[in-house]
Amino acid sequence: MSKIRSIIKKITKPFLKAGLKFYYRKPRKYSYQDIEVLVHPEVFPPHLTLSTKILLNYISELELQNKTFLELGCGSGIISLLASKKGALVTASDINKTALEYLEKASEENNLEISCIYSNLFENLQESLFDYIIINPPYYPKKPKNIKEEAWFCGENFEYFERLFQQLPKFLSKENNTYMILSEDCQIEKITATASKNHLSLDEIFKTKKIGEINTIYSIVQSDR
Repeated sequence: MSKIRSIIKKITKPFLKAGLKFYYRKPRKYSYQDIEVLVHPEVFPPHLTLSTKILLNYISELELQNKTFLELGCGSGIISLLASKKGALVTASDINKTALEYLEKASEENNLEISCIYSNLFENLQESLFDYIIINPPYYPKKPKNIKEEAWFCGENFEYFERLFQQLPKFLSKENNTYMILSEDCQIEKITATASKNHLSLDEIFKTKKIGEINTIYSIVQSDR
């Protein structure tokens, strides 16, 4: 992240935080194409963030008919709904029970089938392979104080990524595709080092710059030992 952009973010952060708190004081609708979800204030907000929209645009171009699809940490679940609309067999997981409750309602209202599972990463998921795994992770190094902050903060020592990369290899194969999006605002060197420690590598497959921020989608693959 450039010094100028870092200074601007530091100055505007208090105002942005106050504005977001006011905007998300009640459930807000979010739509993509003809899919609509209602996002609870305690759930990660896709409205004013970039990552969800970037993933939606990328996934909209994939051939997903009859593919097994996991959205790990689904939040609002609109990515899962899009995948279901494209014919995928979708599992959506999250540790936020409110997010799953709202997603189940949205799946009914959009007439799209999704299996919603309460799970901390892969804990409650069977060790079966998915054709696609999508991850929009928390990456700010701070200890989350509540379930809402779990969607933003990965722990002071990047504990989220430590656990993710320890568990993920059991769900990888040469045939499946695992994608994770990261902003330039995160400490990518720390994340890639944690992946490497678990014999995984992050390969850049898509990069875009919006509103002055670079976001990159990585393919996570097993590296040579």
